[in-house]
Amino acid sequence: MTRPTNTDESATLTIGVVQHTCGADRKLNLARAIAGIEDAADRGAELVLLQELHNHAYFCHTENPDNFDLAESVPGPTTKALGDVARRTDTCIVGSVFERRTAGLYHNTAVVLERNGSVAGIYRKMHIPDDPGYQEKFYFTPGDQGFRPIETSVGRLGVLVCWDQWYPEAARLMTLAGAEMLLFPSAIGWDPVDDTAERQRQRDSWVTIQRGHAIANGLPVACSNRVGDEQTANHRSASIFWGTSFVCGPQGEMMWQAGADRSQVGVVAIDRHRSEHVRRIWPFLRDRRIDSYGDISKRFTD
Repeated sequence: MTRPTNTDESATLTIGVVQHTCGADRKLNLARAIAGIEDAADRGAELVLLQELHNHAYFCHTENPDNFDLAESVPGPTTKALGDVARRTDTCIVGSVFERRTAGLYHNTAVVLERNGSVAGIYRKMHIPDDPGYQEKFYFTPGDQGFRPIETSVGRLGVLVCWDQWYPEAARLMTLAGAEMLLFPSAIGWDPVDDTAERQRQRDSWVTIQRGHAIANGLPVACSNRVGDEQTANHRSASIFWGTSFVCGPQGEMMWQAGADRSQVGVVAIDRHRSEHVRRIWPFLRDRRIDSYGDISKRFTD
């Protein structure tokens, strides 16, 4: 399978989004991700987005030093496996790795594989949560690269990771650095004690904030979230991941959305010229009052 390299004149870019369950078997988890990539590529995807930490059951429910044994280097086994798939399917792939940078220094890292299998770039998660069931500060050091898009043959990818998706500053800075789309590998779900109304509010908020980033920045957004009830060693539910992966356009228009209860692969063709059109009629970047935003870098103004 060989496709022409995308250029500024290309009319569309076809994006695949893979949503799947994860369990204790690391090889099986990676196999599910690879099967999703192959499915998307067979349906025309040129770029495929995987979910956060797709090789593992979500291990941040507890603080356990043994879980650091799950980490790997970048480049490493996962980038090699995904690189092989990228080369075989002629797709650009956004994956996710628990990165061991050196002894005692670990990151939650998105990796971008070019269509020839090489590592085009990485993004280390900047915002690290520490909430019940999401004790990530124990494991992950915040990223130190800033918010810079990754150059690929399919465009400049603004890759952010999960908790980053709640912060308009992250999306805006990626946009100002030239990102042509925003991509969010994610792992988010409900606490088992949440009632139906609370679950609805949380998921609606999660979708809404990301659609807001698309609107505020005039960019398409794609998000891949894991799905399923991942249980602890004593078979207690730790998180019920709500799936609902989606792709929306630069006015927040929903182009595809997965369900909340099953593995799915979505394939969406986006208009590569639409951002230019939308920004002409909604020129938010033009009208920003950059002379008056100095306080944004303060923790609080009172």
